[in-house]
Order: sequence, then structure tokens, then C-alpha cells
Amino acid sequence: MRNPLLALLLVLALGACSTAPVRVDTRYDSVAQGDRVQYLILHYTVSDFDESVYLLAEKGRVSSHYLVRDDPVRVYRLVDESRMAYHAGRSYWAGAAELNASSIGIEIVNPGYVNTPEGRVYAPYPPAQIDTVIRLVKEIVARHGIRPDHVLGHADIAPGRKQDPGPLFPWKRLAEAGIIPWPDPAQVAERLALYRGQPLPEVAWFQQKLAAVGYRVPDGGELDEPTRAAISTFQMKYRPADIAGEPDAETAALLEVATTPGGMRMQAEPGN
Repeated sequence: MRNPLLALLLVLALGACSTAPVRVDTRYDSVAQGDRVQYLILHYTVSDFDESVYLLAEKGRVSSHYLVRDDPVRVYRLVDESRMAYHAGRSYWAGAAELNASSIGIEIVNPGYVNTPEGRVYAPYPPAQIDTVIRLVKEIVARHGIRPDHVLGHADIAPGRKQDPGPLFPWKRLAEAGIIPWPDPAQVAERLALYRGQPLPEVAWFQQKLAAVGYRVPDGGELDEPTRAAISTFQMKYRPADIAGEPDAETAALLEVATTPGGMRMQAEPGN
């Protein structure tokens, strides 16, 4: 270009265009869209409040959207719901994997468990803390339209690798609050009488039913450690009195009801 002034003006104009904000027309809103948040995952911290804050908010390796303190009971937001928290890790549920990007995580301050000569002993949850967790879960579920069967424990999405929120977390309370579905007791009793009167199904049957519920489980028909871990995790939620991971009649009855259309029932919220 022979005119230096014109060349300078052109460079300046191009520079101005490159830094100007892009004008976006928002008159169209696609019908093909949904909420990023599809799952809600519940955890326990295995530590006291101060250490929980350090690990989740300051150390920088893991995080959660919310932390629910035990004493005094208080809810802390650590990560905005519009952003991803690093709480799920290697995870899977019903065909979906790596759930950090599609979930909200709630960490509940609780020491978890201690191993004793008599076995593993889990710490109870204070009733007021559970009441607050239930209210928080209901708000998040309503805000994002999370499906009832997508309210899960860390153990559900990582059986064997994780145990939280543990067998003392009262999942039945969440069912009674109208948050999650629960196996219909009448159907469970009917199936239990049937399974107590005949040989148990093969291990492959348990694996197929666990996979239908949503767990990642082998399908080779062997009662291996991953299969035992999935059975134990299922038992922790629906039959926490015995979480040994052994196939038995009650677990078979619960699994059959959980995978039968109409077997999982939603309970109306109190007052409705």
C-alpha cells in the first residue's frame, strides 16, 4: 500500500475491531435445551468442620457446592451452582460417567467411620443436620428439575471406592419427604416370601438387576469384589442393617421391586 497514512488507519481500524465485544442477538431461544445440572450427589467429609473447610475450600484438590456443618448446623456455599465442583471423581450412573460436570455436590460434616476389633463403626448424623440437608436438597432439586432417581450418594456412583454418606444416612427420610423413590413395602414383602421359599437367583441375575438400577457392575456371573461392592452399596441405601455385600433373599426382593415398573413409589410430601 503506497499511502502510509491509509495503511496506519487500516491497522488501527482492524485493531479496534478485534477488541470490540461481539454483538449477540438473543431474539431466538432454542427449544432443544436443558439444565446443565442432572444429578445431586451427597457425601460425608470424614473430618471435622475446620478440616472440611480446608480440604474443600482452601487446599484446592477437591470441592463441593455446599458444606453442611454439624454443630452449629449451618450451610456454606463453596462453589456457585453455575460452576463445576470437583466432588464426584471417577463416577458412573446408568450409562453416564464423569458426573462432576452434570452434578451438584453436598458435603455433610461427619467423621465417617472407625475400624474396631468388632468391625467398622459409623458416626451418626445429628437430626438437625439431616433436617437442614433435606431442606437444601429439596430447594436444589426444585431449582434444577433434578429427577428423583438422580439424587444419589457418592457410594452409588463409585461403589467400593467410596462409602459415603454411609449406612447411617437416613435415605428413608428423603423418601418420606417426597425427594426420592422407595421400594413399595407390600411388593417387597410379597417377593421376600417368594425368595425365602426357593433357591436364590444366580449371581448373574443380581448383576443384571444392579446394572438396571444404575450401578456399574461386572456381568460375568462371578461374586467378585466389584459385585460385592455394588450389592453392599445397594444394601446401604435400602437395607442398612446388613451391608455385608452378600446376595440374600431380602436383597433379591428389593432388587426385583426396584427394577419392576411401578415398584419404586414416590411418597407425597407431608401435608399434601
